[in-house]
Amino acid sequence: MRLVLQEFLSLDGVYQGPGSPDEDTSDGFTRGGWFVPHMDEEFERQAGTWLDAADAFLFGRRTYLNFARDWPRMTEHPFAGILNGLPKYVASHSLVEAEWDPTTILSGDIPAQVAELKQQSGRELQIHGSGRLGQSLVAAGLVDELRLVIAPVVVGTGRRLFPDGGAPAGLRLLSSRTTPGGLAIHTYESTGLPEYGTYGADA
Repeated sequence: MRLVLQEFLSLDGVYQGPGSPDEDTSDGFTRGGWFVPHMDEEFERQAGTWLDAADAFLFGRRTYLNFARDWPRMTEHPFAGILNGLPKYVASHSLVEAEWDPTTILSGDIPAQVAELKQQSGRELQIHGSGRLGQSLVAAGLVDELRLVIAPVVVGTGRRLFPDGGAPAGLRLLSSRTTPGGLAIHTYESTGLPEYGTYGADA
């Protein structure tokens, strides 16, 4: 399976709490819900197309607990059957049980276990949110594709997907488009380490 990271970001790279003010208030974050005003039908259709390509999901603990709390109750939502029915994996060193079936807890050497999952047959193993997990797997060279949905807002504080001191990564743009609500959807393919050059240097 291909490992695909899907992330909602602000213009300043924040991924924390996009869905509601109380989604993730850790570290004193009070500016949640910044993504919601920019959602529209075109984005919903795109999100559905992406979900249709999933054969399994991979989460960090925090995102998993939020999804496990909400999605089993959202039975009428068009995405509920996919999210509730497909295999789910959660990377956590503290969870001892997971009630959102079918779920498998990964602990110990997470990158090694994710590498094994990628060897299974299937289309996409999708990471939704779970920024810290995404960072670690980008650094390990395991993420094949990044789908970044950027909202036209500067949050000003909160956890960032690409913080200072993060691992370098080379990417190739596969597609780019905008929605009527102002969301910029960029899809990238991982290419390994970045290339460097000097502007104006002789060929």
